[in-house]
Amino acid sequence: MTNLVQTSDWQTRRYPRPLHSQFQFQDEGMPRDKLPVNEYTFARLVYSGGFGGHNWTTDSPAADVHLAAGIKRLTNLDVRETPFYIPLASKEIFKYPFLYAVEVGYLQFSREEAEILREYLLRGGFFVVDDFHGTLEWANFEEQIRKVFPDCQIEEVPVSHPVFHCFFDIDELFQIPGAQFIYTGRTYENDGYLPHFRGIFDQTGRLMVMINFNSDLGDAWEWADSPYYPEKYTSAAYRLGINYIIYSMTH
Repeated sequence: MTNLVQTSDWQTRRYPRPLHSQFQFQDEGMPRDKLPVNEYTFARLVYSGGFGGHNWTTDSPAADVHLAAGIKRLTNLDVRETPFYIPLASKEIFKYPFLYAVEVGYLQFSREEAEILREYLLRGGFFVVDDFHGTLEWANFEEQIRKVFPDCQIEEVPVSHPVFHCFFDIDELFQIPGAQFIYTGRTYENDGYLPHFRGIFDQTGRLMVMINFNSDLGDAWEWADSPYYPEKYTSAAYRLGINYIIYSMTH
């Protein structure tokens, strides 16, 4: 394995990134009897915005594949083991009650996409956002999510909430750093010094949107097999990810 600490171009050695045009909907055009039939599919949101329109691909496919392997090992869920990418405009979106998005400090929702996401969430969908940091990225995410729910209350989710206890009992929430921690020793990025686990709830109190702000679960999954990325953070990211999935399937 390449020594990530000593390799200046380590980022170029990561898993290859899929091209945006190739993955508008990964299974589009497949015969209906060949579409995924697993009990659980980790669905990654394809969105516009960011540098070259590819921010949504960050950490994929490694993060998705590693998380799926962890789900398979640690639960009895029948999980799809290959990456799955889907835009909001796909007619298939309502078949996948769990939706994950990264680098949401750069995402942009059209009016149509915001309306679809609102319907998706109000019909029982669960949206997890991850890997965005600092004041500017928060401002963009808040602007975009308010296209979905203009008057929503964005609240800190206390560690006592069922989302942190529905599978693993998580008694401590802390910052999960990106892979930059390997060569900087810093757990934070930009001015995102403190982690926040925030949420948006529906009128019944069900958590609809789980917001991992100033943390990077995706990197922790992606680098799960690296001896240079601390196991403490990978383990925490797996526990959080699996709890989010179980919560989405039971609430």
